[in-house]
Amino acid sequence: MSAMTDRASGAARFWRAIMVIARRDFGAILFSRSFIFFLLGPLFPVIVVGMAGGIGASVSGKISKPVLGIAMEGADTDAFLSAKERLSASVPNLPDTYVIIRLEPGERVLARSLLERTKSGSPVAAILSGPLTNPKLTGPEGAIDQWRGLVALVAGEAQRTDAGALPAVTLDKTVSERVDTTRKRIRTAQASQTLLFLLTMLLAGMVMSNMVEEKANKIIEVLAAAVPMDAVFFGKLLAMLGVSLVGLSVWGAVGLTIMLLGGQVPSFAPPAVGWPLFAALALIYFSFAYLLLGSLFLTIGGLAATVREVQTLSMPATMLQLIVFFFASYSLGAMGEPIELASIAFPLTSPYSMLARAAVEPDLLPHVAAIAWQAVCVALIIKGGATLFRRTVMKSGPSSGRSWFARRKAA
Repeated sequence: MSAMTDRASGAARFWRAIMVIARRDFGAILFSRSFIFFLLGPLFPVIVVGMAGGIGASVSGKISKPVLGIAMEGADTDAFLSAKERLSASVPNLPDTYVIIRLEPGERVLARSLLERTKSGSPVAAILSGPLTNPKLTGPEGAIDQWRGLVALVAGEAQRTDAGALPAVTLDKTVSERVDTTRKRIRTAQASQTLLFLLTMLLAGMVMSNMVEEKANKIIEVLAAAVPMDAVFFGKLLAMLGVSLVGLSVWGAVGLTIMLLGGQVPSFAPPAVGWPLFAALALIYFSFAYLLLGSLFLTIGGLAATVREVQTLSMPATMLQLIVFFFASYSLGAMGEPIELASIAFPLTSPYSMLARAAVEPDLLPHVAAIAWQAVCVALIIKGGATLFRRTVMKSGPSSGRSWFARRKAA
């Protein structure tokens, strides 16, 4: 009974130490100037792109549509314009980036000179003359090539004896609609995988820089004297996860504000499990991916003594993460096959593969099993990282002058 009580008391002290480190790191990072600028960093490209899009739309709105001037006889002009209206009503996808105007009788004589003039503020791109049976386009090569197909279509419609509406087409949708839905959901899955990868890489990098800074300032030695090194590892990892969730909340709020203000945002097909459940699964899988990558980067930070060493040691980890992302992206095109099952079973690719599956497949049972499996893998990997961290973090300072072999022999 006493042994069980001692173990429970030791576990309680260990978790209290973890929470002390987590609260200390969370507050220190969250209220620092560098974190504020870190939050603003990804927002600047979004603001620049939004401003560029708005300026581009404003400039495009000021550029007039090209004008086709009709210089035919009165009856042919009326028939041509009526045919154009019928086609526009019956064919919704008919291009509307043009303006067709009727030229006055006096203007028809000076048809060529009109190509250099404007009508209602719009440049006349081409002149259409001649009878409907043999229309003639006059203008620059690029402009008349662009108008050729439309003029032939409208002139053919104008010559129809029955000038009624075009016949209605009955639509009989087949199962191919399901294929189209799957294709759109795959695009949603690809976008979610890419976003998860970018966020994980962007936020996990803070762990290493924070670790190296504390080692340089001897803060890690003070922490090691107060609490177990395993608690330092777990506490830092937990604090950085909390900071990352704060960053995601801020960026998500800004994105939601942009959408509510009517900003131009890409539209994606709704995921198979629905947006609310998909968002919850995305948060869970982000947490697992971040804990896995964060434990790796924190271990690297424990091994490194300088910023240069961090850059050298983190390069293989970054390349590994790229390979993991490419592997998960490739498995998306082979759902249900052994390669996808392997990506689900492999801890580093499992969050990406399962998030993509949530966008394409509505079945929830695989997610329950995957979350349980990822939790086990995260626990084991964090435990291994904490053990390595405990053994190396206090031994990775500057060299004392002896060679590495001499230090190993002395140890």
